[in-house]
Amino acid sequence: MGKLIYAANTSLDGYLEDESGAFDWSVPDDEVHAFWNEHERRIGTSLYGRRMYETMRVWEEDDWLADEPDVVRDYAQVWRDADKIVYSTTLDAVSTARTTIERRFDPEAVQRLKETSASDLSVGGAALGAEAFRHGLVDECVLLLCPVTVGGGKPALPTGVRVELELLDHRRFGNGVVYVHYAVRSASGR
Repeated sequence: MGKLIYAANTSLDGYLEDESGAFDWSVPDDEVHAFWNEHERRIGTSLYGRRMYETMRVWEEDDWLADEPDVVRDYAQVWRDADKIVYSTTLDAVSTARTTIERRFDPEAVQRLKETSASDLSVGGAALGAEAFRHGLVDECVLLLCPVTVGGGKPALPTGVRVELELLDHRRFGNGVVYVHYAVRSASGR
């Protein structure tokens, strides 16, 4: 059985994006990128909302990767090797391999996917992550806390949901980013 893991880069004050939608403050250095590579290597299926998918699909393209460091090119291959499910009512088609569209988030289908998966799954994006938390589907939460406050924007964690967590691991990177890894003990909310 696979675990569903919510993973994100976040500002210290808890945002995925600032008020203008920017997240350039969370671009990883090589050490943090290598961490994400190893984390994502264990993921068999990634669940995305439309906006997160549109952000991530750049990893399917080769043209910009030629002059990038090995760690960046490695991530592209890791991303391509995973299956992807995009939840969207507006997306007509996908432009990446190993990707399917689901028109609605079905908690029972996600639970069945977890139960039948030989590897872990990830959920990416604030809105889809919030839905997964609200339905009690998230098993673990991995956050990389960036040494910046942005004062507002898109919250990394859902509002209106109480989540009880147990710390499993933590680490400080050389650039000041702090990794925290929690098991979800319980979640309740709207």
